[in-house]
Amino acid sequence: MIRFIHITPEYVTPTNQLYERFKRYLEDDYNEDTLAGIVNRCYPFFHIILSDTAFAGFVYLDNITGNSKEFYSAELVTCLHPVYWGDFTKRCAQIYMKKCFEEFGFKKIKALVYPDNFRVKNLLESAGFKKEADLKAETMRFGKPQDIEVYSIMRCKNEDIN
Repeated sequence: MIRFIHITPEYVTPTNQLYERFKRYLEDDYNEDTLAGIVNRCYPFFHIILSDTAFAGFVYLDNITGNSKEFYSAELVTCLHPVYWGDFTKRCAQIYMKKCFEEFGFKKIKALVYPDNFRVKNLLESAGFKKEADLKAETMRFGKPQDIEVYSIMRCKNEDIN
């Protein structure tokens, strides 16, 4: 069973350890944030991912566009422990996208990915994301200009189609 919960004290340490392990795939050279800063900035859209009761990873929505009445878009960031990569990760993506569109009311979810992160790009494509853009030399990473690829998925409802 896959569950998404708000972070609680028992999950702070494993979440921080996972973030530190994979932040080179999540952040650029300009990152000055801490996990606590991300949780605070992204609340209530920072979730711990549980497989039954075991910690599997985390997911959050950042850079939200919208207003106090409705949300339009957000950037998705996710990080799972390697033992959960594969089918579990794909199932998480399906469930979380449904949650973003149906429960939270977003119309578009984006993901910014470094071109060398093939595992995430494959996951996004399997979840229905489409590559939308290449941002050339968008930031600095490891002291060098870094491209970023933008993937997105739109909520599919007839009333959203013009």
